[in-house]
Amino acid sequence: MLAKRIIPCLDCDLGTPEGRVVKGKEFKQIKYAGIPWELAEKYYNDGADEIVFLDITASSDRRETMTDVIKKTAQSVFVPLTVGGGISSLSDARKVFTSGADKVSINTSALKNPALINEISEDYGRQACVVAIDAKRRYDHLDGRITVKTSLGECWFECSTHGGRQFTGMDAIEWAKEADERGAGDILLTSMDRDGTKDGFDIELTKAVAESVRIPVIASGGVGKPEHMREVFQKTKAQAALAASIFHYNEYSIMDVKKYLKKNGVHVRI
Repeated sequence: MLAKRIIPCLDCDLGTPEGRVVKGKEFKQIKYAGIPWELAEKYYNDGADEIVFLDITASSDRRETMTDVIKKTAQSVFVPLTVGGGISSLSDARKVFTSGADKVSINTSALKNPALINEISEDYGRQACVVAIDAKRRYDHLDGRITVKTSLGECWFECSTHGGRQFTGMDAIEWAKEADERGAGDILLTSMDRDGTKDGFDIELTKAVAESVRIPVIASGGVGKPEHMREVFQKTKAQAALAASIFHYNEYSIMDVKKYLKKNGVHVRI
């Protein structure tokens, strides 16, 4: 049995020379959380299985700032590093890999150019390509969609791009299946409705996507306590859980979460 992965996420605002980690609620209400490589080293020492860096500014003129962040991080952190945000070509991905990243995460660029998934997977291996999906519940226009029955009624899940600012009309479950077929190694699945709320993962969304693909799904959006991670692992086929706020603001440590999960029958690396 594969161990479940616990992954801290660092949302990076690269508008300052060294970058800074921030966190918001439902992709808004941003507040400061720390220095990227300092938090990454802290989480590595505390038992993180992987670390995700997301460039929320995602502009080409700040790409060098992100590569500098990864170079500094890779000097003292020895778990897989995933970098996402503004990676729109194989050339962009190559720069990130060269700086020390193990994986790239693509969202907007993959929806605009699905062949990019194939290109990254073919050049660097399936394990190096993460497709991020930021999904929002929709309770109308159900015809032709893959719908899910929830406690609030039947709905479908719409993919967004540009950090949740634009919607595509693309069904998230259908898109996850295509990403899998094209060579993605992981699906990083974020519920926009739960992001930053601390109300727990969107179990219905995670369950539906994880049962539709062959590759690991990383559940994201809504963690407020270790019980939420136990729930997503026990009620869905998610292979990893990603969190930010509970780690950034010292509500729980990664080791606290892992010990709780192990005690409750979830297989994790201690």
